[in-house]
Amino acid sequence: MKIALVSPYDWSVPGGVNNHVASLARHFARAGHTVRIVAPSSRHTSHDADAVTIIGHSSVGLPASGSVANVSLSYNLGPRVKRLLARESFDIVHIHEPFMPLLPFQFLRYSEATNVATFHAAREGGSRLYSYSKFIIRPWWHRLQGRIAHSKSALRLIGKHFPDRYRIISSGVDVPAYAEAVPIPQLMDHKRNILFLGRLEKRKGLPFLLEAYAQVKKEMPDTRLIVIGGDGGLRGVCERYVQRQGLADVVFAGYVSDADKPRYFKSADVYCAPNTGAESLGIVLLEALAAGTPIVASSIEGFTDVLTDQREGLLVPPRDSQALAAALKQLLANDAMREEMGRQAARTAQSYSWQEASARVLRYYEEAAAGRNGSDGG
Repeated sequence: MKIALVSPYDWSVPGGVNNHVASLARHFARAGHTVRIVAPSSRHTSHDADAVTIIGHSSVGLPASGSVANVSLSYNLGPRVKRLLARESFDIVHIHEPFMPLLPFQFLRYSEATNVATFHAAREGGSRLYSYSKFIIRPWWHRLQGRIAHSKSALRLIGKHFPDRYRIISSGVDVPAYAEAVPIPQLMDHKRNILFLGRLEKRKGLPFLLEAYAQVKKEMPDTRLIVIGGDGGLRGVCERYVQRQGLADVVFAGYVSDADKPRYFKSADVYCAPNTGAESLGIVLLEALAAGTPIVASSIEGFTDVLTDQREGLLVPPRDSQALAAALKQLLANDAMREEMGRQAARTAQSYSWQEASARVLRYYEEAAAGRNGSDGG
């Protein structure tokens, strides 16, 4: 098959949807398909020109689910999309977040291929975008022959506004890369490591983890907190909190490469995800599972789709630093519990391999192409 994978998000900015698209592209290509990624980009990236087409060379940051979505609002996207479609004659056009401005609309407008959409977003209270834009979106809905929800929580969101038939197909994880990663030597110094990974913005919940770590550190001085992630506006606030509290052994590692990330997970005794909500699927939880690292996480939609309390880790109420501290202390103090939860985590990760996830998407393409009248649900 000849497949176009369309992302509305700035390709030069790392993010969950772009990572998802890139992983699908790699696995489709390994399966013998011809794949082209299409996305805007505000600056030059070292992408393969044979695999990535940039349409839209500027982006605007729009607030979205407690984060910022960098999308293109360029006025000339339509003609460029039309020329690309005419030149490439794709069998499948797979549009991720099809109603984010502005690039996806142009593919819905012009594509005569089998059009498949994946809905990634999740938000417990619903979506203002969908609520306010129903009258704009509805006329384009029939242009989709296939509809994928990224998770159960994503399905709850899109299904609330647009009841229809969907297939749930989640992201995957490169299980061998995490399972076989080598720990970072300087972190293996007999301190017990708590790992946080996420953009430093409000919905990722790092301030609650810092408050919890302050409690843990008093009772367990041989602990360390490692913070990985780019600054989403909170790094300065968090660093000042650490300084005011005199918290030792807090490491702000910043952004780390994809090659190094599995090594951090392998170096952690516990992975902590104190997120406050608006998570479609806990990709970072999948990475921790694949590394065999036990987890303490907020009990929120998206995370509860992946993690079972008392099996691969512990779930606590969101925004509750006391509960977070108690769970961390419980796991850090119990070697046997961590080892058993780590083993269960590795078993659970097997069902989330990218090989299986990409194969499910390909099978769904075939169903959608054969029917051209929507999916069969499930």
